[in-house]
Amino acid sequence: MLQTFSSPISSLLDARAEGHSLPAGLYTREDVFEADLEVFFRRHWICIGLECDVPEPGDATVVDIGKTSLILLRDDDGGIRVMHNVCRHRGARLLDPGKTIVSKLVCPYHTWTYELSGELSYAPHMGKSFDKECRSLKPVIFKSVGGLVYVCLSNDPPEDIERLVGVMAERLAPYDIANAKVAYESDVIEQGNWKLTIENNRECYHCSANHPELCVSFVDLDFGFDPDALSPEDRAQAEEHFSLYEERTRRWEADGYPSAAVEQLVDCTTNFRTQRLIISGAGESQTPDATAASAKLLGTMSRKDLGDMHLWGHNSWNHFMGDHAVVSIVIPLSADKTLVRTKWLVHKDAVEGVDYELEKLTNVWIATTEQDAELVARSHAGVEDPAYVPGPYSPFSETNLDKFASWYIDRMRAHGY
Repeated sequence: MLQTFSSPISSLLDARAEGHSLPAGLYTREDVFEADLEVFFRRHWICIGLECDVPEPGDATVVDIGKTSLILLRDDDGGIRVMHNVCRHRGARLLDPGKTIVSKLVCPYHTWTYELSGELSYAPHMGKSFDKECRSLKPVIFKSVGGLVYVCLSNDPPEDIERLVGVMAERLAPYDIANAKVAYESDVIEQGNWKLTIENNRECYHCSANHPELCVSFVDLDFGFDPDALSPEDRAQAEEHFSLYEERTRRWEADGYPSAAVEQLVDCTTNFRTQRLIISGAGESQTPDATAASAKLLGTMSRKDLGDMHLWGHNSWNHFMGDHAVVSIVIPLSADKTLVRTKWLVHKDAVEGVDYELEKLTNVWIATTEQDAELVARSHAGVEDPAYVPGPYSPFSETNLDKFASWYIDRMRAHGY
């Protein structure tokens, strides 16, 4: 039974002050969490995985979102399918969570059997009059965004996903993410609300103090600073850096690699931002020394100097580099627990121990995700404290948090809260 509360969710939405973090109840209350699942994880587009999670016909993986269980699979014709993991007989789960290989989908309860297309092919003891045609597995609406699989669990999916699809199709084409290989995968459960996980990812105000591994390749100036706090020497360095950005972006785009920032963060339904970022140091990849982790570059890439094509949405963040990619997917588990699933991708033919070493490939983002998990837990513990009062965002380093909070409020209200 859901806990009851003295004030409706709408009063919490009304209480949010522009430029400030959210009221505590929007992070901690169980009724808000259930509303978040309904609004942001059922009625909006969410990333659940990758085409290359299921590289061969019969490969399948199960992803659970709240009480909804989804099967992502590759069918006999090599196509991608997403279906509800619910038998059309009496509702039993067909597959257990995780990855598997199947020739058909067989319900373990009463052996109703489905083709990889979802079509029911065998239902014993149902009589001659039984019509199998209307008992196929329920399909899920999905889009491939450059090889990333986005689904919408609503029958009325937001149409503005098409801008994301169009922008990223061109940007991700050289990386051939659909045909990459998942070299490693990690699940980390953060002890905090999913919005704190997303907020933490959307700013690097905290990076220099908490992410020494990441800061080898990240340029801290990219994530905001107070110009009045800079010395004349540092101000000159900042001006030089942004001049370099303009020049580097111009050259990248002249060479056929779209790079400029594209964002759809407010006054929209589908929330995303993408930009090609400069990599610091050796400039090749997000590794301990900023050099490429894999000698075999992704897709048709022939250059290591194309920076970090980053993309984020409201339940994912991604970094695409010449040699490898890092894809992180956020799945809420409860009001105070969030799963962060991270995948490291390499060229489909890259061989571990020959073309890349796993430790170098994964070191930076394993460390960064563990560090972020601690920060999110600290944040959640703080917002549960009666002393918590929403604080002001930095106008230099946390503008994207303000946009996220504003978008969150707007979308909740659009759905009647």
